[in-house]
Amino acid sequence: MALETWLIKVKTALSNSFDSVRPSKPKNLLLKKPSLSSKPKHVGVLSFEIAGVMSKLLHLWQSLSDDSIIRLRNDAIAIEGVWKLISNDESFLLGLAVAEFADTLRLFADSGRDPHSWTLTSSKEIEAKHKRMERYVTHTATLHREMDELSVLESALRKALHNNSNNNNNDHNNDVCSLGGKEHQKVCDFQQKIFWQKQEVKDLKERSLWNKGFDAVLLLLVRSIFTVLARIKVVFGIGHCKPCLSRSLSASATVYPSDQNPTSSCIFVSGPLKSSKLEENKEDLGSGFFESNCKLLKPPPSTLGASALALHYANLIIVMEKMIKSPQLVGVDARDDLYAMLPSSIRSYLRSRLKGVGFSACDPVLAGEWRDALGRILGWLLPLAHNMIKWQSERSFEQQNLVPKTNVLLLQTLFFANKEKTEAAITELLVGLNYIWRFEREMTAKALFECTNFNGLLSLRKPS
Repeated sequence: MALETWLIKVKTALSNSFDSVRPSKPKNLLLKKPSLSSKPKHVGVLSFEIAGVMSKLLHLWQSLSDDSIIRLRNDAIAIEGVWKLISNDESFLLGLAVAEFADTLRLFADSGRDPHSWTLTSSKEIEAKHKRMERYVTHTATLHREMDELSVLESALRKALHNNSNNNNNDHNNDVCSLGGKEHQKVCDFQQKIFWQKQEVKDLKERSLWNKGFDAVLLLLVRSIFTVLARIKVVFGIGHCKPCLSRSLSASATVYPSDQNPTSSCIFVSGPLKSSKLEENKEDLGSGFFESNCKLLKPPPSTLGASALALHYANLIIVMEKMIKSPQLVGVDARDDLYAMLPSSIRSYLRSRLKGVGFSACDPVLAGEWRDALGRILGWLLPLAHNMIKWQSERSFEQQNLVPKTNVLLLQTLFFANKEKTEAAITELLVGLNYIWRFEREMTAKALFECTNFNGLLSLRKPS
């Protein structure tokens, strides 16, 4: 990936900068003079990738704000579907959140140590650096668009000149002065637009990362990386840092398909925002900080992530949700297509659940009960499916989107969901959908039959 290529360059530059400050033997020290003709290396075309890195760092920093962490505890890890399908262990869920933050930061840093004291400590300095990075990201994103527009204009000009050359049967006759009235004006308009577009691009190159020195941008990124790392440690109480937040969480959920009292299944203890998984390795804050935390992101064999079914099941759930909302609009072909999406494990579940079920579905009370049951299941299952789509789509187009659009964490998706429990829930949705689909079809057929009989009766009563 282009991002990884640039990060390798950053890592190399960092290593070279470290080597340059190491003490060495003063051998032939006066024989070499610094070159006065050397020019500072500009970021140039790498500015677009660097802007993406800056944007993700800013987004990560915002995800670690006080408000975001409060939402993480009160909303993200308290999602009903998370507690039903992933875990009701709050410490484990917090550990997953930290692991994802650490894995994101791992792309930008190779060590958790800060030997050169690059961490920003002043709130004013942090705010100033972040505002500068935001300006760089905005101007660089605009530069990207304007350079694309310039390319389009130049291509259109070449096309206009080429068409005129073909019309005149002269391959070399593409001079503007030789063009006719309309063609001449059209080409002149293109040239004027290109001139102003080039001026706009030139101005944006000065204000964006394009013409900034590579070393200065690198230093800004490195200091931001260590500042984000320090924030993670403070927020989650890692090492000797005190947590910056306390909490009092009161939420509950049961694990599907159990119907036990939800308040009896979970115990909450007020205390600092921390993860027991992190506390076990709190002394290992060097490169081991990333390794120990990122290991948590490897899904266990019992999860959808391990079986590579998380995204497929998310799409399946969303398709079923649309069918459940409007079962009367579902045709036989759509029903067959849905069945074709099912893996063999769910088909096996479904066959066992449908054994003994009659072919008639004409009970409106039972149909209403099924609709209520499906609504309850979708209430906690659907958010995880939508989050899975958002999480995946953002990362699939990360090269196109400089600014992340969501705050969805992996723990809020189906990635860590228990495969067996998820398939049980999906099977329940399929059984309910099967009944209300047949119920709607039978009610429609009955209404048509009664309408046909009524029309036939009217025709018989008409006088001859």
